[in-house]
Amino acid sequence: MPWLAIVLVGVALAGLLSVLDKTVIHRYARMPYLQPLVIGITMMLIGLPLLAWTGIPSSATSEALLAALASGVCYGLGTHILVYTLYRQEVSRVIPVYQTYPIFTALIAFTFLGERLDAFEWVAMLAVVGGAVLLSFRRDESGCGFLLDRAFIVLIIGSVIEGSSFVFGKSAVSDLPVLFTHAVRLIAIGSVLLALNLRRRSLEQVLWFVRTRSPALKFVALNQLVISNASQFLFLWALSLGPTTLVTALSSLRTFFVVVYAIALSMVWRGALGEVSTPATVTVKLFSTMLIVSGVAVIAIGSG
Repeated sequence: MPWLAIVLVGVALAGLLSVLDKTVIHRYARMPYLQPLVIGITMMLIGLPLLAWTGIPSSATSEALLAALASGVCYGLGTHILVYTLYRQEVSRVIPVYQTYPIFTALIAFTFLGERLDAFEWVAMLAVVGGAVLLSFRRDESGCGFLLDRAFIVLIIGSVIEGSSFVFGKSAVSDLPVLFTHAVRLIAIGSVLLALNLRRRSLEQVLWFVRTRSPALKFVALNQLVISNASQFLFLWALSLGPTTLVTALSSLRTFFVVVYAIALSMVWRGALGEVSTPATVTVKLFSTMLIVSGVAVIAIGSG
């Protein structure tokens, strides 16, 4: 299964992308729409030249092109929701909740495509949701109870949208070359993020970063031009080679990498992500993450 190795590399890169994005947001961004605007600009800068280079294949159908565009639009909307939430929340709490999209993909398939799940797979999904809910609980001010973070519902909506992008992506790469599909998706992603986040203040700050040669540019260049671009291409490549459900499920291992990266970075560079790591919080995050990963693993095995 060569696609398995491709997914794992893509997941490891996606986890690193999330941590570095949070670093930019915490240390440099002054407004929530700055980061998605920068992402939108870089996606267009990559997608347009790539599309011009690949050209439109003669075998392209309108249905496949629409699927590629829909995949990009869904990914762009999901990214918008994710980055806005990262602006106010801890990355190691946000990503595990957002990465529950395989459960919604499976539920949609069960409802509309008649794909049935066995008891173990339903238990696995409960583990995924349970781990996500646990990660999004916080102690209230009195310290006597727990409060469900208000961002949870927003993240779940983003998760559903993200899961849809995989379904459309699979449909696109079934008929289109992977590199061409990647270019179309990048343009769609960039268009959505620019439409939602292009504001005068955010654009002025981007120009200020350029004029002052801010260190934020290095993070953005590494994140979007290299890591994000490579990760998205690898996921599309894996979708062209492997089953949608299994590739989507394994992509949720991003949660594990994010938690590990965040804990390691907070120990080496205190305050880099704006998170406080105590033995109690680390224990909760690791336990919750293992619940999610275990659930995803069962789904993956069952789908295989």
